[in-house]
Amino acid sequence: VAAKGGVGASTLAHNFAYAMSETMQAATVIVDFDLAFGTAGLDFNQDPLQGVADALSQPDRLDSVLMDRMMARCSDRLSLFAAPANLDQDYDISPELFEDVAGKIRAAAPYIVLDLPHAWSAWKRKVLMTSDDLVVVATPDLASLRNAKNMIDLVRQSRPNDQPPRLVLNQVGVPGRPEIPVKDFGEALGLSHSLVLPFDPKLFGQAANNGQMLSEVNAKSKSAEGIEHRLVRGAELT
Repeated sequence: VAAKGGVGASTLAHNFAYAMSETMQAATVIVDFDLAFGTAGLDFNQDPLQGVADALSQPDRLDSVLMDRMMARCSDRLSLFAAPANLDQDYDISPELFEDVAGKIRAAAPYIVLDLPHAWSAWKRKVLMTSDDLVVVATPDLASLRNAKNMIDLVRQSRPNDQPPRLVLNQVGVPGRPEIPVKDFGEALGLSHSLVLPFDPKLFGQAANNGQMLSEVNAKSKSAEGIEHRLVRGAELT
């Protein structure tokens, strides 16, 4: 989940799902819940005819066979529930319906990564409260800090006995931009960061334009290695 728009949460969710499937050698599903503006299809160079909006429109029929038809195959172990990413219809979906569909998708594979839109809603609150792990992506600025703190405090209050959210600071080191120091950012949230990623527009831009993952463009980049070793392997250790 993003602390604010444009911090790269969707890109990192897609790369995390890919890295998880490759590193853990286990079936993984990435679900793009940004129904109007989702980018998972673009990032994986996929244009499926069906996706998560179809699942939400017929939850009573959603079983393993139908889900398999709706998901696009990105690799031997990674499947994609893509968003329609168009404005042909409006979406007014109840939190209970989202929870029902998300629960059925969770049964489809050992690892499920949900890419959540930035806009706040009742169903998004519900998903945050019921997820096993929450990864908050932020940039080192005041708006991200405020929004991240609001979400993290909300989750902590509702789930006091669960492990705390993971903090990822992205786009760190933009030339000429005043930034909140990484240490101060984490201390303000009462969290140690799980991952800090440098500002690398060439790598991220090339991956986005080519429909590739960061590791496919440059597996030795700090971003690709950080996602695998700090997020994937860190999750494995806990």
